[in-house]
This record gives sequence, structure tokens and C-alpha cells, in this order.
Amino acid sequence: MELIIGSHVSFNKNEQLLGSVNETINYGANTFMFYTGAPQNTQRVPINDKLTMEAKTLMTKNGIDINNVIIHAPYIINLANPKNFDFNVRFLKEEISRAESLGISKIVIHPGSHVGLGVSLGIKNIIDSLNLVINKNTKVIICLETMAGKGSEIGRNFDEIRQIIDGIDLKDKIGVCMDTCHLNDAGYDLKDFNSVLLDFDKIVSLKYLKVIHINDSKNEINTHKDRHENIGFGTLGFDTLINIIYNDKIKEIPKILETPYVGVNPPYKYEISMIRNKKFNPDLINQLSK
Repeated sequence: MELIIGSHVSFNKNEQLLGSVNETINYGANTFMFYTGAPQNTQRVPINDKLTMEAKTLMTKNGIDINNVIIHAPYIINLANPKNFDFNVRFLKEEISRAESLGISKIVIHPGSHVGLGVSLGIKNIIDSLNLVINKNTKVIICLETMAGKGSEIGRNFDEIRQIIDGIDLKDKIGVCMDTCHLNDAGYDLKDFNSVLLDFDKIVSLKYLKVIHINDSKNEINTHKDRHENIGFGTLGFDTLINIIYNDKIKEIPKILETPYVGVNPPYKYEISMIRNKKFNPDLINQLSK
């Protein structure tokens, strides 16, 4: 089976999904992830169905399966905080509607931060919110992202993810997104990824794993900082990430790069090439910086 690899790409008001697909093709990728608008505000442009159809035609021609494409929910949604409960539910419903109109079947969301309320109450708020958002007619899967544990973040370990899933009424509408930087920073030893997968399968179940964010980390293990690094240039290292990406147990799971730009230059075309060739380029950062 061909590697399913891609990156975060842009989604602008003029080209929308068509622009996202063109960017993906330019990177040599066969999947991608995007925000449907700025992640830090509520401003959204109407979906242009003509551009969507053109994008889907181009995806088919280039071997991009829309079932592997991911939308990332905006950061301003914090399901763990009841202060903005009505806003969170309404805005996430709107994001789901936009995903459905684009034909995208997966939305990744940060579970949220309990902002001092405590983990138990934060998890209850997440569950209550998602049970209002999700119904039997929902066509997307909401994927809870594993978090680094910065501040009062929820989702810093598999047990917290499991507790959320346990409370969801329609479990076929829920999934999980692993993030390699977050897992490292949360304390999971990714140099022994098979053990991490076994732990995940035992606590959560691999059937819920729908997407993996592939990022190196600027931080040592268990520092709870969440600072992404380019592939091979962080504490995880190229070989560890390659072993994760090509692990047979997750070969059908889309892998998405969220690594930082080098100056103003996106690194994804070059990182994806390194990953496909399984050969690290130690001069990549210097080359992109010129």
C-alpha cells in the first residue's frame, strides 16, 4: 500500500479547496489538512461549490483520496471551558457543516483546556459539548488530538482520551489524532513506538486512530511544552519518525506534517521527499534559509 503522506496547506477565499489541492500536488503529497478559515477567529467565507467540484476532479486525477483529507478545527473552540459553551457548540456545528459541504469526513480538534476547573470537570464539559454537536446525521468523525499537557490541556495521556470517548453517545462519530511532538512532550517514548501503540490499543483501541500528525520536537521527552521542529532536526530524530511513519500497524492512517516554516519557506515538499526516500538531508534548513 502506498504511503499516505501530506501536510498542512492553505485554504484561501479565492481558490478554497482547489488551491489546497494544487498546493498538495506541488508538495508531492497525496493527502492534506487545512483550516476552513483563520484558526483564531470566526470569519469564514461561503463555500464555493464550483471550486469544490474542480478540486475533487483534480484530486481524482492525482490519486488523492478525499477520505484521507483532514480539516483542523480552529483553536478558539475550547470544549472544556463552560464559559463559552454555547459558542463552542454553535461554531463547531458550523465547522462540521462546512466540512460536509466540502465532502471532508474528518475534523481534528484539540480537546480543550480546563482553565483551572480541574480535569474531571473539563472532561465532563467536553463530553457534554460533543454530545450536543454530534447526532445520527453527522457525516464527519471528530478526532480528538493527543496533547502535550501544556498548562491545563486535556488529552495529555491516553486515559483522558479514553474517558472522553467513554462519555460519547455515538462512538462511531469519534476518533483520535496522534501528534508525535505532543506525545513526546507528554512523556511517551516514541523510540519504542510499538509499545506506545500497544498501550494506546489497550487503553483506547486502535480502531479509533484516524490520523497522525508527524512532527519532530524541540523539547526533551516529558517537558509538556509543545514546540514543533522540522523532520529530523529535533529530539525525536529522523530514524524514529521514519519508523513511526512506516509502521505496518498504521499504514492505512493518513500522516500529516505540521512542521514550522523555515523563514518564509514551507518545508513540506522537501520533508515529504526525505520521508519517501527514507534519506535525511542535514543541510535542509540551511538550504531553505537561503
